[in-house]
Amino acid sequence: MKKEEYKSNFKKALTAFSEKLRQYVSTENGEWSIKGFIDAYKNIYTISSDTKIISKILEIHILPQIIQFAEQVGYNIVLAEHQNYYPDLTFVNKQNESVKFAVDLKTTYRKQNAVANFTLGSHGSYFKERDKQKNIQFPYGQYWGHYCLGIIYTRNEVSENEVFNVRKLKSITSAIKNLDFFVAEKWKIASDKQGSGNTANIGCTLDLENLKNENGVFSNLGEDWFDEYWINYGSATMLKNDKTRKITNIRDFLEFKGRIDLLEKIVK
Repeated sequence: MKKEEYKSNFKKALTAFSEKLRQYVSTENGEWSIKGFIDAYKNIYTISSDTKIISKILEIHILPQIIQFAEQVGYNIVLAEHQNYYPDLTFVNKQNESVKFAVDLKTTYRKQNAVANFTLGSHGSYFKERDKQKNIQFPYGQYWGHYCLGIIYTRNEVSENEVFNVRKLKSITSAIKNLDFFVAEKWKIASDKQGSGNTANIGCTLDLENLKNENGVFSNLGEDWFDEYWINYGSATMLKNDKTRKITNIRDFLEFKGRIDLLEKIVK
């Protein structure tokens, strides 16, 4: 089987799996089925809508399903050994261990027709030196594809730090609702801006429809341009209007490379 066949089959399977996850994590009225933490005395402590807390509990909630999915499609899962390692999950084909896919779990909440910001991993050391293994589970170049398993949700207005008896479980309002899942190749939803100001992280499109349709800045340009742009982000320098400046947008980069014919392919 060729590389593109492996990629196509893996993505189709992961997408079909993601569509089932919504039912798994939701109640009949669309709320998150997780209501809070329970202690030995059957007291339930409600969860706040803090994004870090929601993200971590969601990951714990769906991980058993992901492990089961990997087994069904013939892959082993290698979890990130350290908290700051990329990716969250490495899928290794059982029949051909050279076939590896990176899957990052990304959670974010809705903001009208957009989502709150999230990042797509570093464009630093492991992204540039693709045969090295710094802050990454396997060298970047060994992965055949890089995917996001995205979770989008709506925040509920809930009172924090409330305590309920387990008998009142159904009356507890979940911290989030209307969970939606999507699968996307990282380069297809990337923007040409950093995801955060003080770290070397790749930003992504924040438009809901563009996320689901893999319609990012580079989606019409191709993965090679995504790679080359982000490898050179902030280090390549050009002369413009008699001033030197570092290149931090794709329009300048294409001009720098002498490919103004590709400017029309940039997704705004």
